[in-house]
Amino acid sequence: MARVPPVKEQVVPSKLVLNVENVGLTEEQFFQLCSDNRDLFMELTARKELIIMPPAGFLSGWRENILCYHLTDWALKNGTGIVNGPSAGYKLPDSAIRGPDASWVRRDRIAAFSKEELEKFGHLCPDFVAEVMSPSNTLTELQDKMAEYVSNGAQLGWLIDPFETRVYIYRPGHPVECLENPTRISGDPVLPGFVFNIAEIW
Repeated sequence: MARVPPVKEQVVPSKLVLNVENVGLTEEQFFQLCSDNRDLFMELTARKELIIMPPAGFLSGWRENILCYHLTDWALKNGTGIVNGPSAGYKLPDSAIRGPDASWVRRDRIAAFSKEELEKFGHLCPDFVAEVMSPSNTLTELQDKMAEYVSNGAQLGWLIDPFETRVYIYRPGHPVECLENPTRISGDPVLPGFVFNIAEIW
């Protein structure tokens, strides 16, 4: 019997970054690209880099869901804004199109847009954004992303690192605050009364 040579394992990158600056990819085309490839998560940077990522892993998806669940529960009781998960895209003032893992936007800001406009990318930066680090992320890239949110108008940002059990708090005009192994984090005053029991996802 002939010996079958071993199959060389292919290494699939955790994400792809494509330079599409000279392609002239429009917002409408990018929206259609996302709609046609719903199994992939895509973002477009202000430098016109198309970032393509695979679906989240099991635990990463669970962590995102726990945060969105508690944030949504608070938002429904508070009534002043709405929550989105990672599938929602925002076109930021710097032209980047981002999809934070969790976000909250005040209703009075949403009122400026029609329902038809809101069926596509929201043309605003959320008041609150959160990113939950996954194995495919690097701390530096997420720190840059959080700084981008704040420079585009976010009033509060949480960068959650479940592997080092740290939370980085971002606020405009303030230095980044690093919390080591916190059990609870407060959203005051941007999210009045919202306290997330983060130990639940450690």
